[in-house]
Parts: sequence; structure tokens; C-alpha cells
Amino acid sequence: MTPAAHAAMLTPGQCANVLKTLGDETRLRILESLLVDEKCVTDLVQELGCSQPHASHHLRILRDSGLVEGHRDGKQVCYRVTPAIQRALVQGQGQALDFGCCELRFPKTALMTIGRARRR
Repeated sequence: MTPAAHAAMLTPGQCANVLKTLGDETRLRILESLLVDEKCVTDLVQELGCSQPHASHHLRILRDSGLVEGHRDGKQVCYRVTPAIQRALVQGQGQALDFGCCELRFPKTALMTIGRARRR
């Protein structure tokens, strides 16, 4: 393992927190969607087919764990994956999120969508 890769490795506690956060189907779907592009809460509600409070609850958990960040766009709040998650995706060569301590791979269909969005 290179020193740069070692420096990016999560502690066991951080890794457990990330895995616990992503252990929920809704949060995993939100993260997959945000890997494709930044989205506002209303966009995610429509995409997920859930209520606004339900989506906001899961977004708060993702934000608190450091996986996504939000910013206000007028009356709406929009979310994107954090720069650290973008780096983890690059380290996984666009095929997985490489946290150093563990790696999270997405289904090929999600990866194809992510790849198409990045080529635009």
C-alpha cells in the first residue's frame, strides 16, 4: 500500500459509520443517484417515489456521515457527493468507492449510468 493510499484509509470507526449509513436501501439509492449528478430534494423525492420528509431524513443521515453535502439554491436544498467520495470513486477507477479499509461496488447498470453522465 502506498503512503498516499494509507493516508486516505478510514479508521475502523469511520469505516463502520460509512457501512452502517449505506446499509439502508434508500440511502444507497440516494448515493447512487448523486454519483450521477447533483440533485435537489424534490428531484430525489420524484426519483425515489417517497415523501419529502422521508427523503430529507435519509439525506440528513448521509450528510451527517460526511458522504453528501447540501447547499441552498433559492428555496430548494440541493445535494451532491462530497469531494472525499469523489476521490474514493476515482481511486476505485470509477467502478467502486474505495475507502481504503473497504470497497463498495455498484451494479453494472448504475456504473453505466454514471459513466454516461460523466462523458456529457
